[in-house]
Amino acid sequence: MRWLPLLLIPVLSAAEQVKPPDPEEAAYPAIERFVKVLEQVRRRHPDADKVEYDRLVNHALEGMLSSLDPFSSFIHPEMARALEADPTLDPFLPSLGLTLGVRDDGPFVSNIAPATPASRAGLLPGSSILEVNGNPPPPLAVLLTSLRKAPGEKTKLKVKSPAEPKPLEVELVHIAVEEKAVTEARLLDDAGTGYIRLASFMGSCAREMEAALDELEDKGMKRLILDLRGNPGGDLQQTVQILGLFLPPNTAVVTTQGRGGEVQGEPLKTPERQRRKREYPINVLIDHMSASASELTAGALQDLKRAVIVGETSYGKGSVQNIIPMGGGTALRLTIATYHTPSGKTPHRVGITPDLKVNFTDADREKLVLSYRRAALTGEEAKKLEGWTDPGLRAVQDTK
Repeated sequence: MRWLPLLLIPVLSAAEQVKPPDPEEAAYPAIERFVKVLEQVRRRHPDADKVEYDRLVNHALEGMLSSLDPFSSFIHPEMARALEADPTLDPFLPSLGLTLGVRDDGPFVSNIAPATPASRAGLLPGSSILEVNGNPPPPLAVLLTSLRKAPGEKTKLKVKSPAEPKPLEVELVHIAVEEKAVTEARLLDDAGTGYIRLASFMGSCAREMEAALDELEDKGMKRLILDLRGNPGGDLQQTVQILGLFLPPNTAVVTTQGRGGEVQGEPLKTPERQRRKREYPINVLIDHMSASASELTAGALQDLKRAVIVGETSYGKGSVQNIIPMGGGTALRLTIATYHTPSGKTPHRVGITPDLKVNFTDADREKLVLSYRRAALTGEEAKKLEGWTDPGLRAVQDTK
């Protein structure tokens, strides 16, 4: 009989068998891979003017930041120099919803605001601007001036999107930029149903909102419909002030959380004093372009059972960005945390889900935008609204 040698096989504990890789150790192969690719590009690519170290690394960083979320971006040295040369330069174009930047290959789209012509056209951050109205783009300062146009005027852009192999041509129609936050406040019926449209959370919107509420309440308002559709957000402090009009003093309404859900700082609370108690029912209208402060407002009122939310799932912007200076005249616009409503939920990437869902067609969306500026419609535009009823308002009024 032959005896087989005894093999001693070590038995690993469950923790040892599933031990995750060390993040620090994983960094070195990744960095080595980046350097290898960098050197292969420098050695083999035929366009020698495109393979300088600074250029390649800066564009790689741009891709890194843009892969994280729509609101993080890399600020190239060319953009930093432009801002240094003219500190008053404002790269944001509100009538289009575009923020422009500049890099070694020219101007590009660095950020896109929700509920704007740029977002509706499907433009993506990182897109290079190849032509403007059929011509090569001028220097950034001149380009920004030329793109500040009156409502209704058009701009044609030829862009190279990071998501498409070929250039795209889009035509954008400039929208009116609301100077007032509260663009409409009125009673809808004899039963005391009030309606307020809040177009943004910028400027003195909390004072405007309180004045509009006072006026409607003095006229006998018994119920409020707050329209936040298409509202891209704005100042967080103004948001908290507005929530204080409807919620008890010192109510925690917004928290900020970093990586792993770590709460950063104290919760934001409504003001300590409230001039008037407002206990009437509230409906808040939202749509897929209600973003940021709009979502925090709707989410807080929903969590605290203070309002019924009606419409569509909102945009999904609930993040905090910081500008972080880096070496070589560059900087990062980096998402560092997320905002959360009282229940601990964040609208970031998921939006606010309405209590009562309303389906909107593309035709409804077009007519809703027209309805917001009824006083300034052309005859042709006014005809489009004949016989049309706002699905959102109809849904709210049907819930009486």
